[in-house]
Amino acid sequence: MLNKSLNIKNRKRRQVKIGQELVQKQLLNEEQQLPLVIKPMSADVNILEWVGKNRTALEKDLAKHGGILFRGFNIDEVDRFYDFIHQYSGNLLEYKDSATPRSNVNKQIYTSTDYSAEHWIELHNESAYSDQWPMKIFFNCQIPAQEGGETPILDSRKVYEKMDKRVRKKFEEKQVMYVRNFGLGVGQKWQDVFQTEDKDQVEEICEKSEMQCEWESDEHLRIKQIRPAVSQHPLTKEYVWFNQITAFNITTLNEDVRQELLREYGEMNVPKNTFYGDGTAIEAEVLEEIRRVYNEEMIVFPWEKGDLIVLDNMLVAHGRTSYKGKRKVLVGMTEPMKWSQIK
Repeated sequence: MLNKSLNIKNRKRRQVKIGQELVQKQLLNEEQQLPLVIKPMSADVNILEWVGKNRTALEKDLAKHGGILFRGFNIDEVDRFYDFIHQYSGNLLEYKDSATPRSNVNKQIYTSTDYSAEHWIELHNESAYSDQWPMKIFFNCQIPAQEGGETPILDSRKVYEKMDKRVRKKFEEKQVMYVRNFGLGVGQKWQDVFQTEDKDQVEEICEKSEMQCEWESDEHLRIKQIRPAVSQHPLTKEYVWFNQITAFNITTLNEDVRQELLREYGEMNVPKNTFYGDGTAIEAEVLEEIRRVYNEEMIVFPWEKGDLIVLDNMLVAHGRTSYKGKRKVLVGMTEPMKWSQIK
């Protein structure tokens, strides 16, 4: 009986050797492929050196699982987080065409979204509304919240497979329109998003990025971006549910705030909203179906200090739960991808 138990335990852990056993790989939950967890076998493992020597194997692991959680390596400083990302994936990206507020911490390391602690951020694929997005996104927990504050994740391949075929087909045909309004006194200012005071430069950026640009007044800018809701991963060739349909939609806000914004500005003038690509409203039951699948596929685990998770941004969506206490989770992004590269 003892030998049988040991064999089962050994099957659950795949150890990697470089001269000696340095790390172990295992699943966070044996019933789920996401995320893969990598832990050190001893306290003196140089994770930067190990990552540099194992990029090829890590790429295969990431393509299979969608996300890799590095736990126990004490990555709890900004510079160490930056060095890890650079060693793993090369140059980091600037956070441009932002849809949510973030603060630059150092170099291209940012705070995760600067929304208030009680705000739940719905699951989404980073920058799916834009003409360019990061293929890899890294999160590093430097201070876990006293309560809550997890970064829920889900497999976009499973969402694609599980989504009601009628809903999926409609978005495949119509795509999704992301509408943003700047300079209304709520939400973001166009000067901050585009990092310029020059309207001509804003229009030039919009044209290059395939965004429709409408000046409603000197300060009020509306932009529309029509993007696919479903895509094919450029490497694995798997179909994925890749978008921000619900996270962008006005219904993501609580009822009181939503109704106040709609009364004040109207459906097309709220800070953020989503429509079908032809401009028609997305039905409430469709939004409910998307959220139903998200809730069924969502994976939530508590952060530990020093945790670092890398996600394939097309294979895995992420969000944030509400929380209490101080929380510090940083983010970095790499490997830009454009729609023109995968169409």
